[in-house]
Amino acid sequence: MKAAELVSHNISSLRTSDTGSTALHLMNVFHVTHLPIVNDQQLLGLISEEDILNAHGEEEAVGNLPLSLSRPFVHDYEHLFEVLKAASEYRLTVIPVIDKQDTFLGVITRADLLNYFAVKTDILEPGGIIVLELHVKDYQLADIVRIIESNNVKILCIFAGTDYDTSRMELTIKVNNAELQPIISDLTRHNYTVKETFQEAEYFDNLKERYDSLMNYLNI
Repeated sequence: MKAAELVSHNISSLRTSDTGSTALHLMNVFHVTHLPIVNDQQLLGLISEEDILNAHGEEEAVGNLPLSLSRPFVHDYEHLFEVLKAASEYRLTVIPVIDKQDTFLGVITRADLLNYFAVKTDILEPGGIIVLELHVKDYQLADIVRIIESNNVKILCIFAGTDYDTSRMELTIKVNNAELQPIISDLTRHNYTVKETFQEAEYFDNLKERYDSLMNYLNI
């Protein structure tokens, strides 16, 4: 999925003439701590709540305030992984999106990003989670998938995280069955280290409850 498909036009942008207090009010309305500054469809920068408060700039025009972030953005044709990377790297609550001509198209909110990945990766679906710990050189996804699916379960999603200092990685695997013991036994028999498992129904009920509460707060 490309960034263009998740652009929101519901979040107001600021003009350079808008005051810091106007920006703070809009941030409060939209439950964000960043807003883009746009003039004539050109993205000039991204101002944060912290920028305004640190400069005591409530009565100042935002165009006169120093910005801690120069001009973070993603292009409309980029994959959502790039949006996620920008949100994480700069700790953004909104990510500005521009096209090839540098025209400002809108923003992607962190809430929309979270909602997309929660729905599309089946995180909220019932089932079980297995976390494997292994050395990078031992990572053979096809072998792991074969072992798991031989137990008549379906893999819903897989996340991989690598510690490059130790060359070890964690593989988090979500399956559509909460009964994990046969899978754990097979993986162990093939010399895979099962670090953690989550299979209680209450865990997923609580996860969905917390997710729904967060989405309600963010007005999704």
